[in-house]
Amino acid sequence: MSLIVAARFDSFPEAEDAGRKLFAAGFARQDVSIFFVNPAGQHDRYPLGGDQATDPGARKTQRGAVAGAVVLGLAGAVIGSVIWRYAAGSVLALVIAVGVGAYIGSLGGALFATRSAARAYRAGHSTGVRRAGVLTAVHVTAATEAAAARVLRDCEGKDVEKAEGRWRDGDWVDFDPVAAPVLSDKVQARPPEAPEARGHRAMQHH
Repeated sequence: MSLIVAARFDSFPEAEDAGRKLFAAGFARQDVSIFFVNPAGQHDRYPLGGDQATDPGARKTQRGAVAGAVVLGLAGAVIGSVIWRYAAGSVLALVIAVGVGAYIGSLGGALFATRSAARAYRAGHSTGVRRAGVLTAVHVTAATEAAAARVLRDCEGKDVEKAEGRWRDGDWVDFDPVAAPVLSDKVQARPPEAPEARGHRAMQHH
């Protein structure tokens, strides 16, 4: 197995510029590969399309929503019982309190789970899902791994990752688009940009 460092770019010109910087840093042309990665769900791993039976990025959010709904639903029940006592035994007040508590709990739980996933976005951890874009991959050794990661980061490469795979004739031949990148520990991991930030940056370039 070969040691590979890679990063995602928004366009081929950006990825190719990173390739030129790698060549200038001493990497051979047969050790650099640039290719496009389709959006998640478009790799046709199943006969009817799609990549996975479930969305791995949604699992923690679902659990957080359920946990939040249970906790605040119980809190709503307690509040509702107090309201019920002072509202002449109104069943409607009890139902409303429990419903509102469960709804707020589901939202809070989902947001907490999402924030927890964001905190895990650091070196040595999986990003949870591979995003679409142009990948610049570099065949490295233990001695050149850090240099390649720094070049990709300095070229504004996203999700700089470290992987092991089969490299043959200048290509990462066993690349798996479904496997989530494991962030390199040679450079500082950058949190993913929000869609609003990407759109704002794109407008600035125009």
